[in-house]
Amino acid sequence: MNHKGILIVVSGFSGAGKGTLMKQMVRSYENYALSISMTTREPRPGEEEGKEYFFVSKEEFEDKISKDGLIEYASYCDNYYGTPREYVERQLERGKDVILEIEIQGALKVRKKFPTALLLFVMPPSVAELKKRLEGRGTESQEVIKKRLRRACEEAEGIEEYDYIVINDELEECVREMHSLIRAAHYAPVRNGEFIEKMKKELGTL
Repeated sequence: MNHKGILIVVSGFSGAGKGTLMKQMVRSYENYALSISMTTREPRPGEEEGKEYFFVSKEEFEDKISKDGLIEYASYCDNYYGTPREYVERQLERGKDVILEIEIQGALKVRKKFPTALLLFVMPPSVAELKKRLEGRGTESQEVIKKRLRRACEEAEGIEEYDYIVINDELEECVREMHSLIRAAHYAPVRNGEFIEKMKKELGTL
């Protein structure tokens, strides 16, 4: 079988709990590597350089773009976000399943460059719960929360491009569900072309 890792793109409405889910996935299972995105936005309280994000200036980010050092990048709420290429490709070659937590524009760009990427969209159980989680952060103004909710409405238009929807109601259950989907994805024919061809070749010699 093909032991190369697969690329998993996780998107979802802001406040759906993507970050918490991803951290729990990495803690619960050994085979996942979280890709750290690069951004031009200011760090939130408690965020560390190189842990949640690589925080860079607009000039530094644009330099990366010009040198093709990013798998994807997009502008969201007046800031750049992007995925450094080198780290992702190195982890996949090592057999790690690499999780990219990115928004919808970036996800669709990744699917074009990596057709075998698995796209998962995380949703809260209801809109009321989404609003409650955003307000519970305590880090953003009502104006920013409203902007994120309006953005969620726009994002809903692209959900049909994803492979699976994951409802984040209870954390542990959601983590188990995501892990099962990813394990199953390893056995999809689209990700095992070499193995299938080898079997056909060997069968043809019998």
